[in-house]
Amino acid sequence: MRRREFITLISGVVAAWPLGASAQQLPVIGFLGSPSAAEWVPFVSAFQRGLKETGYIEGENVAVDYRWADGQYDRLPALAAELVARQVAVIFAAGSAVPAVAAKAATTSIPIVFALGIDPVQFGLVASLNRPGGNVTGVNFLAADLGEKALGLIHELVRNVPVGAVLVNPKNPNADAVTGNVQEMARSLGLYFHIFNVSSASEIDAAFGSITDQRIGMLLVGADPFLLSRRDQLVALAARYAIPAIYFARDLVAVGGLMSYGTNISDAYRRAGIYTGKILKGARPADLPVEQSTRFEFVINLKTAKTLGLSIPDRLLALADEVIE
Repeated sequence: MRRREFITLISGVVAAWPLGASAQQLPVIGFLGSPSAAEWVPFVSAFQRGLKETGYIEGENVAVDYRWADGQYDRLPALAAELVARQVAVIFAAGSAVPAVAAKAATTSIPIVFALGIDPVQFGLVASLNRPGGNVTGVNFLAADLGEKALGLIHELVRNVPVGAVLVNPKNPNADAVTGNVQEMARSLGLYFHIFNVSSASEIDAAFGSITDQRIGMLLVGADPFLLSRRDQLVALAARYAIPAIYFARDLVAVGGLMSYGTNISDAYRRAGIYTGKILKGARPADLPVEQSTRFEFVINLKTAKTLGLSIPDRLLALADEVIE
């Protein structure tokens, strides 16, 4: 299905369900997302695949009410309240911890499923990973903890570069964890890293201008849903300024990024869809342990490396889970 057709389908489903009496007889999932619908198409598809694995197909035996914050995190509490007022059967919180925190603040009775990259215990979403308690559970793909490993990989590629940069979104609760891990690793390697806070497209443009002016020779992009949504912009700027960069998800390498190290975010959304389906069938969030990713992917784009004039060492090629040619 084409991207435009998919988005049109989502809009049509959302508009149609409240009007028909038969729709009211179906269970309704409230989908609370911090990014925009257009930016999150692949992950919505993955979530729907997980639902399908449990026997639920949107538009046939389940309805989904999509609420998107379009990157404006301060809108999430009101959007969560709207879903609670509609008395949805379960809320799925997508994109960082902020939607899940907003949903939990809005209801203690409606089940909530999340897919996020930071410790849900730290942010008070669950009591523990094995025994979540309460009405919240989900999937943790550990994105905030992987910057240290990513830095080691990009450093191995450009060993003679002493100064690097990190892009983080200061609005994301994981920003301090990402920068702290990277700075600690950088010191151990004798490197210095500049931190650039970016939470808009214009700030990304400005950051790349500064990186170029300061002749910074490598870049690490911190895990964040906003930065994931700006993948085309990030990859295009890295190519324009010939900056070797490593990202946190394969999705950015698939559109021309150089390297990535992280978990498969689409698979995390699929698994969250499975959990949502289980809850619709009667499972309680308190009895569903938080799933944690155990498989991490290192992906290299050889075409991009060639464009940058880089030769990938044999050791990195051997470590790679996937090489895009």
